[in-house]
Amino acid sequence: MPVSPFDHPFLSGLTGDASIAEFFSAEADLAAMLKFEAALALAEADEGVIPRASADAIAACCETFSPDMDELAKATARDGVVAPELVRQLRVAVGEDHAAYVHFGATSQDVIDTSLVLRLHQILPRFGKSLDTMTRTMVQLVGLHGDKQLTGRTRMQDALPITVADRINSWRAPLMRERETLRTIKPKVFITQFGGAVGTLEKLGNKGPQVTKRLAERLGLGVAPDVWHCERDGLVELASWLSLVTGSLGKMGQDIALMAQNPVAEIRLAGGGKSSAMPHKQNPVGAEVLVALARFNAVQVSAMHQAMVHENERSGAAWTLEWLVLPQMINATAGALRTANALLAAVDTIGN
Repeated sequence: MPVSPFDHPFLSGLTGDASIAEFFSAEADLAAMLKFEAALALAEADEGVIPRASADAIAACCETFSPDMDELAKATARDGVVAPELVRQLRVAVGEDHAAYVHFGATSQDVIDTSLVLRLHQILPRFGKSLDTMTRTMVQLVGLHGDKQLTGRTRMQDALPITVADRINSWRAPLMRERETLRTIKPKVFITQFGGAVGTLEKLGNKGPQVTKRLAERLGLGVAPDVWHCERDGLVELASWLSLVTGSLGKMGQDIALMAQNPVAEIRLAGGGKSSAMPHKQNPVGAEVLVALARFNAVQVSAMHQAMVHENERSGAAWTLEWLVLPQMINATAGALRTANALLAAVDTIGN
């Protein structure tokens, strides 16, 4: 089995979404970190903290800089984070006259956290659009099939008749609530991280708030009310939301898989999965994947809550745990949204 199925050459076709996975590539991460370093230098020059010529040189270098990846890997194993070696290499590339002003007043967590936020800033609107597409498709299915009959079932036993609209609306309602919740989460997540060594911006003196504001403006992000080096509730709230979305989609997938059983035959899907041994089968693969991804995220979200427990002003252990978990949850959610939209689009008929 692969280390990660989300960017595996063939399993990613089942569980992942290549358009989202690319945001977690080393290239995307480094590009966002360099964007931070350029914006930081320019923001500090705007406030007279560093020379304008140095800021311009740093920004220009960041546009074309290509780090030595082997050295980054070796140094990360030693330092626990990539930033010290990245900054060292960037200082060499900028040149001796400007090197002292690279990363001035910042710490590793500032650049790494802001890199994540910059990428989330591109990912979460895509999730919102995917949810919008899905709920529109559900409305269309209700318009086509909503008056048809289904057997309502409680505790896996036949109960009373319901309509297709009743079943689909039970899928749609939580997704609409989660779409609205996303709007409230974004301002808590789309915020710049900038605190310096221990969150006090000690090197900037009284210029800290002004530099932070200018940095956020240059990055298109909000200004956090506090430095959030060890305050991870915003990201944990996002992780909980991811699990809610995949859980809601998993419920829909479970229903569809049950409805597609041969003796039940309450839904017919175009396409479907083939069996290597039984050519007559049409397996509800997409529905099964939704169930699996829901269960995956439900397990992972507990680790994100564990990652809230930082020691004092920064924790290497909690932070590393977050790196292991959050990208997987985002990729699982991306795969679930892609699969759910494809599954609903494949509905030929539903109900009797």
